[in-house]
Amino acid sequence: MWIDYIRRSFMTSGEMNKWIELGVRGMTSNPTIFDKAIAASDDYDADLRRHAEAGMAAEDVYETLVFEDIRLAADRLGSVYDESEGADGFVSLEVRPTLANKTQETLTEARRLFSSLARPNVLIKVPGTPEGIPAVQQLIREGINVNITLMFSLSHYRDVSEAYLAGLEARAAAGLDVRHVASVASFFVSRVDTAVDRALQQLGVSELQGEIAVANAKLAYELFRQTFAGPRWEHLESLGARKQRVLWASTGTKDPRYADTLYVDNLIGPDTVNTAPLDTIGAFLDHGLLEATVDTGWQEAHQKVERLGELGVDLDGVTDTLQVDGVNAFTNSFQSLVSSIEIKRKLFAHAQKA
Repeated sequence: MWIDYIRRSFMTSGEMNKWIELGVRGMTSNPTIFDKAIAASDDYDADLRRHAEAGMAAEDVYETLVFEDIRLAADRLGSVYDESEGADGFVSLEVRPTLANKTQETLTEARRLFSSLARPNVLIKVPGTPEGIPAVQQLIREGINVNITLMFSLSHYRDVSEAYLAGLEARAAAGLDVRHVASVASFFVSRVDTAVDRALQQLGVSELQGEIAVANAKLAYELFRQTFAGPRWEHLESLGARKQRVLWASTGTKDPRYADTLYVDNLIGPDTVNTAPLDTIGAFLDHGLLEATVDTGWQEAHQKVERLGELGVDLDGVTDTLQVDGVNAFTNSFQSLVSSIEIKRKLFAHAQKA
């Protein structure tokens, strides 16, 4: 389990350490999470005031605040990273979502973020868009840790895993070490049910509601098992390469009709990560089902996806739309955050003059 949450007081108060003691192994962030943390709390007001008085621009303030949070989180997770010999203990920071459809700009920003943060247990989040995929391959080739995000379909996953393998192969061919390159493939779950359920309801169909997201994720895991096996992977593994684990994202249950641990209980298995909000992790600790589940029921999962098509729902179309919507949602959150910082910056600057 990783925490899909970040906030300054969460790390400085010691609360994060308690969750690590309970077994949490990493942390993820995104523009929406930072928007809620910075704009909707007073944790950052002292820093905002100081930066406003120094005349710093809003986007520079954003980056300064976020960098400090990511470094704090990485340092808190340093013991996990060390104890696992670099297999876990990561925190993620996303390139600006406004760059999601710009390959070269994504590369430039990812390199800068990774270098500036200067922590071995940082993952740079790059969206799995058509323009993001070649950036991922090049970043892996350069030895930069990557969390590929906003993946919803098997075709998204195929492209992402191929970029990882090709990047490792290019790195190895150049005589560079592949042992310390880390990557996870973030496959979004609950949003698939939200979108598919809506489509089924419009068709007047109750069948398969609340069932496709898990089925879709299980098929991604089946593909993961096929990808990281055989001669191609075995050669890279012999050089010390690590598997690109599947990370289940968007695993908080959004529909009250479904169990609050639905997207945790059904996706447990080797070489996986589940990043979830604190309340979902708490619910799982309280009453979750702890047993291997993700590597079972693959045939049934295939049947459900096929049946969905027969009912008139185009899953590929749904998932492609979800990726576009996800980029737009993160872009809106990023712009909202910068606007909130600008408002506070002006207020503090005005207060100083008064």
